[in-house]
Amino acid sequence: MNTYAKSTLAELIGTFTLVFIGAGTGAQAAASGAGLVGVALAHGFALMVIIYAWGSVSGAHVNPAVTLGVLVTGRMNVVQAVLYWLAQFAGAIAAAFLLKYLFGGATNLGITTGSLTFIDPLKTVVLEAVLTFFLIIAVFSSGVIGQNGNIAGLAIGMVLTMDILAGGPLTGASMNPARTLGPAIAHGDVTYAWMYFVGPFAGAVVGALLYNFVFLPERVKAPVEAAERNK
Repeated sequence: MNTYAKSTLAELIGTFTLVFIGAGTGAQAAASGAGLVGVALAHGFALMVIIYAWGSVSGAHVNPAVTLGVLVTGRMNVVQAVLYWLAQFAGAIAAAFLLKYLFGGATNLGITTGSLTFIDPLKTVVLEAVLTFFLIIAVFSSGVIGQNGNIAGLAIGMVLTMDILAGGPLTGASMNPARTLGPAIAHGDVTYAWMYFVGPFAGAVVGALLYNFVFLPERVKAPVEAAERNK
């Protein structure tokens, strides 16, 4: 199996895992008593495990917004980015429909909506952009640049957790178009999904470009650029 095929499959499995665990916990939150803290921790722990399992294979983006951030900074090519996006959305949709099969119509399948979603789209987009900005900064500093070594997975997973704790009641704190679209399709309502594309994509692009061109440590610029040129 070639490198593209391996990394694409890893993105599919990783995104499936994130949605199955994250949305699955969200779908059962009321009945199980998990609440917001439980849902936030489930997402954070899932992402941490995904990074340690698949990071060396694909970078463990498991999020189209993260892939866009990596793409606009020149760290991957368009073909690979498109393959990642296809895999991420496929994994998310598959996980959501498996949850629908398991839970039936008794839950909302962990859809990423909050108190702002249906009454103030602009605030929803802005908050999702801000939360995704925090996430992409963690991804670049800990994952892409590797400044936190072996605790990169923990660092990024905890940023996802903190974002959900802060923004979950307001927007669902998706920060991930695939995480939103999968359950939305399975639940039968995608009318709000556009907000969770616009916000996370905007936050990811701003965060990635800012970190790459302003905060990227000088000591790693040359090796990173050289490595990308030689791919």
